[in-house]
Amino acid sequence: MAGRTSSSKIYLDVVESLRSMIEADSLLPGDKIPSERELSDRFNVGRSSVREALRALELLGLIETRRGEGTFIRDFQEHKLVELLGTFFLQDKKVQEDLSETKRLIEIDCLRIVAFFATAEDIKRLMVWVKADEFHDDDFFLRIAILNRNRLLERIWRIVNSYARTSEMVQGNVKKEDYLSLLTYLLERDEEKAIETYLIRIRNMSKDE
Repeated sequence: MAGRTSSSKIYLDVVESLRSMIEADSLLPGDKIPSERELSDRFNVGRSSVREALRALELLGLIETRRGEGTFIRDFQEHKLVELLGTFFLQDKKVQEDLSETKRLIEIDCLRIVAFFATAEDIKRLMVWVKADEFHDDDFFLRIAILNRNRLLERIWRIVNSYARTSEMVQGNVKKEDYLSLLTYLLERDEEKAIETYLIRIRNMSKDE
């Protein structure tokens, strides 16, 4: 394995190799990862380094070991470090303002990506869902985040959204027609009109804010 030569740092290379493996194998939360022995052979490192890397990931809440079953990927939303940070300072007003702004920026990026890359069929399915169901603003933008097919961006949105006060961001008289109008512009690949609809009709802001 290329990279660090210090034995005390080899486990960091193992952590990076694990990340690459999870991405390459398209593993999802709930999926089982290879055994300690298999990882040792795969990465050509000692089992103690693999064990140290797995312990670090488990402490971060990214994997869990089930006795008699093996080691599994945990849901990223359950990241204990994020929960801990939330307990101490996410009630601060300035932090809440920053979270709301960050959420808007992520959602705008997702809209841009969807406008360019989502299939017409995907957008039409979302339009059918909007027409058929009652939903919360968060439900709609979760689907937009998923539709952009960038898993990291989706995960970041989920974390930020779990602490941002969306109720303070949403205009009180937002109707289904507003979401459908946004989706229509996405279907027409009109990125600017979609973002304008998002800012003015859904987030109650001027386009220049």
